[in-house]
Amino acid sequence: MTGNAESGASVGRDGRRSAAWVAAGILASRVAGLVRDVLFAFFFGSSVFAEAWRAALRIPNVVQNLLGEGTLTASFVPIYAEMLERGETERAGRFAGAAFGILTAVAGLLAVLGASLAPLVVTVFAPGFEGQTREVTVQLVRILFPMTGVLVLSAWALGILNSHRRFFVSYVAPVLWNAAMIGTMVALGWMWAFEADDLIVALGWGALAGGVLQFGVQLPFLAGKLQHFRPSLDLRAPGVREAIRNFVPVVSARGVVSLSALVELQLASFLAAGAVAILGYAQRLYLLPISLFGLAVAAAELPELSRQRGQAREVLAGRVSEALERVAYFVIPSTLAYLLFGDVITAAIYQRGEFAPVDTTATYAVLAAYSLGLYASANSRMLSSAFYAVRDPRAPARVAGVRVAVSLLVGGALMFPFDAFEVGPLRLGAVGLGLGTSLAAWLEYVLLRRKLGRALGPHGMARGRLPRLLAAGLLATAAGYGGELLFGDLNPVLAAAGTLLSFGAVYLAATRLLGLRLGGGG
Repeated sequence: MTGNAESGASVGRDGRRSAAWVAAGILASRVAGLVRDVLFAFFFGSSVFAEAWRAALRIPNVVQNLLGEGTLTASFVPIYAEMLERGETERAGRFAGAAFGILTAVAGLLAVLGASLAPLVVTVFAPGFEGQTREVTVQLVRILFPMTGVLVLSAWALGILNSHRRFFVSYVAPVLWNAAMIGTMVALGWMWAFEADDLIVALGWGALAGGVLQFGVQLPFLAGKLQHFRPSLDLRAPGVREAIRNFVPVVSARGVVSLSALVELQLASFLAAGAVAILGYAQRLYLLPISLFGLAVAAAELPELSRQRGQAREVLAGRVSEALERVAYFVIPSTLAYLLFGDVITAAIYQRGEFAPVDTTATYAVLAAYSLGLYASANSRMLSSAFYAVRDPRAPARVAGVRVAVSLLVGGALMFPFDAFEVGPLRLGAVGLGLGTSLAAWLEYVLLRRKLGRALGPHGMARGRLPRLLAAGLLATAAGYGGELLFGDLNPVLAAAGTLLSFGAVYLAATRLLGLRLGGGG
């Protein structure tokens, strides 16, 4: 009995350590992404070039969503990790080689087709764009489709490294992607003073170069891991048929989500000018805690849960419960901070150059709408990983379909009424889309919890933990308001620093006093 307890504690520590490495890599890449967005906001604000960039980046991103990190995580990692656990290195190498060859062929074909059919693609997915906005979007799509193909291969490398418990390098690699774009804007926008129309195209080429760098930096770390690796298109290689069987429902789920993102883009393209750009700025902030905490924990837990697939249901349920507690510890204060101090945060990050105070207000409104579903969305990442680990990808796929339908129906119904509200020259139709996403995120969370309960039995946070986390969050909120009163008249960066440092310090102290350990337990 003692041995089992010690083993469980060791597994828990390994999970926390792995999640910490994932979070560290994601934090570095997200910080780089925020620096990129700060510069982007400075040069482009909510202009037609910002609209074109957001749309052009979103459209080829469908290929990455279908074939990239999330899909590979669900279909490739569980099989590959289990082969490694059984010591089947030759089978694992052949499987990895076949996966690489098939992904390269499919991603390459889609990239060529996307770039060749760019005008048609933009007409279909951004029908509300006209004139210069449409022309620039078409030009950028031709550049960014090949970039997405390279990023799919980068996701394959991430899956290999994660399975070998090498988390940091694969999640920090996007720093180079962001760095290439940052360098492009600094060199050509700041130093050489390119005009916006030339700078936005140069930024597309910088993104393509950054994608190559992101993939390339992982290759040296793969060298010692891939024994018996040989790229192929062999559908008979070990594990390939099972991966394809898992791949189909996962692609269906990712495809539905990608379709949702594209339909959301279609809807936003009909809103008042600036809606697509503001939506992009708000989504960047909204996705930050989901990536840092929801995705980090889910990515770290998937290989470990896959290795323990043969254990008793109670063991897996306990591991999922601990993971959900770690997510909640960070996501609850993130939600409160966005809802109550999102204007301060947005101003500190974006408000300079072409990004005016009115842009801050509109972005905050959309961010608040998204933040209502932040807790549910972050935890759903971990729940989906649990299904993938026990080789049941169909359950989250079915739930994803329901979520997307609700999101689009509610968002579509609300966006035009909200577009009647004005903030200077901007309108708030995108708030309706954010509210639809939040409602759908809660529905997804409830359905996943119910289905996982039937598969693994009772799971979730320990009784009494959620009220204590909320109590700590409310105390932190009061401290944050005090910080805002004290520092609010300073420049946006100092105001945000004073507000958030007060908020964070009190949250950490309150959770400690209430017996809640950092990231789990208590």
